[in-house]
Amino acid sequence: NLGFDDNHLFVGRKPERLFLPKPHVSTAYVFTLEDYFFAYPNNYNYYVNHYRNTFQHGGVSLEEMVIPFAYLKAK
Repeated sequence: NLGFDDNHLFVGRKPERLFLPKPHVSTAYVFTLEDYFFAYPNNYNYYVNHYRNTFQHGGVSLEEMVIPFAYLKAK
């Protein structure tokens, strides 16, 4: 159970609309917007200073998810 200010977040409360898995009825996804990021509450200042002004990928790319597929038929 996480608390957050959703002014700088995108909250997906209906994962099926985002084509994401929904393992539980209460499953929700939270994504940061722009240059914001999540920081652990323990050692908060360490993580903020460590990740400020950096680019974080945070997920998989389309190339990592799409599998090339071809259906070939003999003449």
